[in-house]
Amino acid sequence: MKRQGRKLQMTKAQKAKYKQFLESVGVSYNKEDVYIQAFTHSSYVNEHRIRPHDDNERLEFLGDAVLELAISQYLYKLFDHMSEGEMTKLRAAIVCEPSLATNAEELHFGEYVLLGKGEEMTGGRERPALLADVFEAFIGAVYLDAGMEEVYRFLERYVYPKIHDGAFSHMMDFKSQLQELIQRESQGQVQYHIVQEKGPAHSREFVSEVSLDDEPLGKGTGKSKKEAEQMAAQKALEKLNEE
Repeated sequence: MKRQGRKLQMTKAQKAKYKQFLESVGVSYNKEDVYIQAFTHSSYVNEHRIRPHDDNERLEFLGDAVLELAISQYLYKLFDHMSEGEMTKLRAAIVCEPSLATNAEELHFGEYVLLGKGEEMTGGRERPALLADVFEAFIGAVYLDAGMEEVYRFLERYVYPKIHDGAFSHMMDFKSQLQELIQRESQGQVQYHIVQEKGPAHSREFVSEVSLDDEPLGKGTGKSKKEAEQMAAQKALEKLNEE
């Protein structure tokens, strides 16, 4: 049984900071509390003896589903000749950890995350996995507070234009790119192995390592085994291109 704690409390000045942020990103909000929760990391909750369910993990769970729906609908409408398989790959590139972390970085999400001292000292404010989770939690907060239409409006400002401009097309299939490069140079056989699984059941993270004839080329992290393999292939491509 989880321990009980006190409710997350914010001063007027702290709340004003988040209100100003919401206005700066153009979100028409009703109550700022759910957005503050979206930026509350579990390390902060643990350190300040706050109620366990006041961190952002539940919002992250919700935001993940809301984001997938919003992106799926946009791809369906924009690319009327794209196959189901191609849309699946493109959506995976848009909602993968590096892409979500980039969105969060561009909007300076890291400045607003509430972290415990340990997480702060180890660079959690700039950690891609943490920022990606916060972005999903933020989407969940927008949905809960203002509804799906406000989610669409937010994405129309910050994510949909990137899709329209083809910003994710190069990320659609790193595994195929790596395989083609290896075959072209007749270098050997590529293999993928899941070397680590971490995180709670509802927010699992996988670490995949790709190797060429048993020589490691790169590691990647993702919320599914396929995404982790794609990220590992990306790292391998970067390494091979440097060499």
